[in-house]
This record gives sequence, structure tokens and C-alpha cells, in this order.
Amino acid sequence: MWGRLFELSADEGRPLQSQIRQMMVAAILDRQLAQGSPVPSTRELAERLGVARNTVMLAYQQLVDEGFLTPRQRSGYYVSKEAVSGWAAGTTRSISDDGTHPDWLRRFAVHPSRQRNITKPQDWQRFRYPFLYGQFDPMLFPIADWRECCRQALGVLEVRDWAPDLIDGDDPLLIEQLRTHVLPRRGIWATTQEIMVTIGAQQGLFLLAELLVRDDTVVGIEDPGYPDARNIFSLKTGRVRPLPIDERGVLPDGIEGCDYAYITPSHQCPTTVTLPLERRRALLELAAARDVVLIEDDYESEVSYADRPTPALKSLDTMQRVIYVGSLSKTLAPGLRLGYIVGPAELIREARALRRLMLRHPPANNQRAAALFLSLGHHEALVRRLTHVLKDRSLALRRALDRNLPELEKSNSIGGSSYWLKGPPSLDAVALAERARRRGVLIEPGGVFFMAEAPPRHFFRLGFSSIPAERIDAGIAELAALVRADALT
Repeated sequence: MWGRLFELSADEGRPLQSQIRQMMVAAILDRQLAQGSPVPSTRELAERLGVARNTVMLAYQQLVDEGFLTPRQRSGYYVSKEAVSGWAAGTTRSISDDGTHPDWLRRFAVHPSRQRNITKPQDWQRFRYPFLYGQFDPMLFPIADWRECCRQALGVLEVRDWAPDLIDGDDPLLIEQLRTHVLPRRGIWATTQEIMVTIGAQQGLFLLAELLVRDDTVVGIEDPGYPDARNIFSLKTGRVRPLPIDERGVLPDGIEGCDYAYITPSHQCPTTVTLPLERRRALLELAAARDVVLIEDDYESEVSYADRPTPALKSLDTMQRVIYVGSLSKTLAPGLRLGYIVGPAELIREARALRRLMLRHPPANNQRAAALFLSLGHHEALVRRLTHVLKDRSLALRRALDRNLPELEKSNSIGGSSYWLKGPPSLDAVALAERARRRGVLIEPGGVFFMAEAPPRHFFRLGFSSIPAERIDAGIAELAALVRADALT
């Protein structure tokens, strides 16, 4: 039994001592070991698991300290009688089939699972050529710097700041760092009352939809555009309409008749193009004339290869027509889920009240670690490093595409971490993606970005945030061979 339990707890990234403790705790809490029953001696368990006896002794001592085991002199270790005290008596779980259970499908007010969403394989890291957008590259994550900030956040004085219930508040240090270090990079100056932290930019969009959108509200979404934004607003109104785009981004005239328009001017999703400054000014003028509020998703603004990046739309706004949604996920890591909203103080006040009903506030320990990361200059250094690495990968991908797939139309980005490609009408990107997957190449079919129920199938996206530059050419060569094979059939 012990060998099997240890196998189930195996994790190459964790110390053996931790794995043994996890194994023992699971056996106790799963009632595989009864209260008062003996456990193997340290020598016996060490032999069975093939580990040092001292490793088992340290694990046992920790389990004693935490109340799971009790030592008995000259007798060994036993499962503590207090280990599962306070647990309700268990009963055998069975579900009746007599027709009395609720009809859940009929009870759902909405069906989010039926919406078209971007999908990515959960095991994408085992593929040699993962051309996926927005995925984590462990080689680029500043582990030592982040560990330092997490350790500082666990200091006594720091814990006193973040451990209490903030109710609807945020970590003041993080708000200050966003206000003074992050937003000014985009030309944005805001007060503390105009900034709120969210669990990723996506929660920010959901809060805005809940606050601002009624069933008759007209919301414009770029087409093609970000599917999650389209799905979020579609849950609130049936009047989501496409905003046309061209090779320079969204067309200002498209917002006519909208109450709100969701746009991605820095790197249009998914085409990656940057909206020119004159078109940004035209958008603001038309929004003021037609009483339209613009929701700017600046999701990848930090990664720009231009010497002087185009300022955020929000930085040009003098009439409070722009609600700004930003994220730290693209530079730090998607799993941290840290974003923010910048808007008029009255909007942020209501957003805080709504967020309080959902989850009160994002975890304050993560907020403090991120605030320290920003204040110590780690984020600024990371942005410089990411920009350099991603620019190299972008150039490598461009060269590989020009050499192997010159017939495809490619996006022309001055930043970001993906390419948008258009093939001939005969290309089926969905079928291509499936065949490529079997060859170790992951790509993203582009149909999900279009609003039409029967979208075009000859577009796809290639991300390069999680693939080393040295693998790019070989991966594109594999993809090109599949495209050529399709053309011959």
C-alpha cells in the first residue's frame, strides 16, 4: 500500500519529505488509516520507499507537530485520535434515479458552456512546437525575484497590512505602484480613487458588463475580436454587434449607434495591428459626438518593439469617455490573475461594491507580492527582457514564415507575441490544427474570433511566447509540409 500511495503523491518538483507527508495525510484523511492504528517505523518505510531514513524521520516529526501522528515510547508512531476530530459521520453517497432530482438544464438562466471559446490543450507543454498565444514560458519567469517578493510579503509587518479583511479595498501599495509606475508607461495619469484591482482583465470586463449593460444596450465588438469579451457582453444583451476592422484596426464609423464599444487599439485581437494615432483621435471625437463609451483593453501594451510606443487611448481622453482595462498577466504569469480597471471615480466606486458581493477583493497577499515586485524595479527589468526575447522570436517566426509559407498573408505587428495568418479560401485551419497536433505542432484556428455562426475557416493564429526561438523554424517547416500536402489533395 505504501509504495502505491507514494507513487500517487510523486511530484518531481517537491522534496521527498513533503511527498511523504502528503502521502501520510491523504491516507489518514481518506480513512485508509484508522485512528490509533500504527504506521510503519521510520526504518521500515524508508526501505519500502527507497529513501533515506532521516527523510522519513523529519516527515514524521512534522506530522507529530501538526497533530496527525502520536509517538509512543519504545512502540513507534500511531495515527492521532485527534487527526479527524470534528468530522461529521460519513454516509454512503448514492444518487436516486426515481425522477425526483431537479431538471438542471431547464433551470439554467444562461448556458455559458454553449458559447464558442478559445480552447488550448491542457498538456500543451509536452508538445515540441507550441505556437499558442499567451502561454507561460518558465524560462522567462523571474523566479528568484518573485520568490524574494513573496518572502518579503510574509514578513511580520507586511502580513499585518494584507492579512485583515480589506472588505472592498485593495492593497494601497499596489494601487500606488499602478498609479505611479505602470500607468504612466502608457501615458495615463489617474488618482487612487480611479483604479481598482481585478482577478485578471477578464473579471474587469465581467464587472463592467454587470454594471453597465442592460438587455437593450448596444455593445460593439471588433470583428474579428476577442471571443471572451464577446461572450461576456452577450450574456447581458442580445444586441452585440460587429465593429469592422481593416489593416489599421477598428474603423471609427463603426461605433455609430453603439452605447459601448469594446476595442483593443494597442494590439488588435487577433490581427495584432496597432491603431494609428489619428484614428484614435477620430474615435474619441465620434464617441463624444454620439455619446458612446469606449472600453479599451490594453492587454499586451508593455510588449512593444517601437522606440516610441503609441500612447494608450485613455491617455488622450479628456472627457472620461474611455474605461481602461489592463493586466499584469502577460508580463508576469497568467496564473497570477492580476488585472485592473481605470475609470471615473463614481464607476470605480460602484465596481468595488459589486466586486465585494462576488469575492470582496483579490487575494491581498498576491497583491502585496506584486506591489513589491513593481516597487523594487523587477517588473521594469522583466519588461525590457521580455521585449528583447519576444522581438527575437518574432523575427525568427517572420523569417520562418517567409521561407516556408510565403503564400500566406501575415499580420504586421510592432509588438505583441503572436501572428495572424490568412490562407487561401481552400485552407481548413481546423483540420490543419488537428493534423499539426499529431506532428507536435500546436496552432490556433481563427474561426472563434469571428462573430458569424459560420465563420471563415482559412485564418489561424501563431503565438510565440512559449516556444524558444531555436525551435521556431523547425516547427514552421513541419506546418508548411502539412499545408503543402493539403494543397496536393
